[in-house]
Amino acid sequence: MRWLRSMTCLLMAGWTLPGCSGPSEGRPGGPSAPEFVPMPGRSDLPFSALVRVGPMLYLSGQLGTDSTGHLVPGGIGPETAQALANIAALLEAHGSAMDRVIKCTAMLADMGEWGAMNQEYVKHFPAHRPARSAFGTTGLAMGGRIELECTALAGRV
Repeated sequence: MRWLRSMTCLLMAGWTLPGCSGPSEGRPGGPSAPEFVPMPGRSDLPFSALVRVGPMLYLSGQLGTDSTGHLVPGGIGPETAQALANIAALLEAHGSAMDRVIKCTAMLADMGEWGAMNQEYVKHFPAHRPARSAFGTTGLAMGGRIELECTALAGRV
C-alpha cells in the first residue's frame, strides 16, 4: 500500500515511468518504428510474417506447411515439427534463432492432441522453455492441426 501511495505521488508530480510517457520516436533511446515483413511469396495475405519493433520480433502464426504451401502429411506431430521449422527459418532469416524465443502460443484443432504436440515441441527447445499458452479452436486455416506463433528477441546470443 505504501508503494502504491509513493508511485501515485510521483505520477501526480509529473514524473512518468519509462515507456509510459507516450510516443518517443525521435528521442534518443526511444522505440524504433515497426518494420513489417510480408509473408514470403504471398503479398496477397492481409498480415505480415513478422513485425520487428526495436529488439522484439513478433511472428504471425505458422502452420505445418512445406515449401509448396501445403500441409505436411501425418497429423499433429509432423505438422508441429514443420511449423517449428518454419519459425526457425523465419527467425534465422531475420538475425535471430530458436534460443531467443521468449513466448509461444499454440492453437490446436483438438486439445486431445496436446500431449502429442508437446512431444515434438520440446525437441525444438532443448536449452530453454519459452513461456507458452495453448488453446483449442473450432478450426484452423487449411484444416491444420496446429498453428504456432512466437515472440522472440532479435540478434543472437
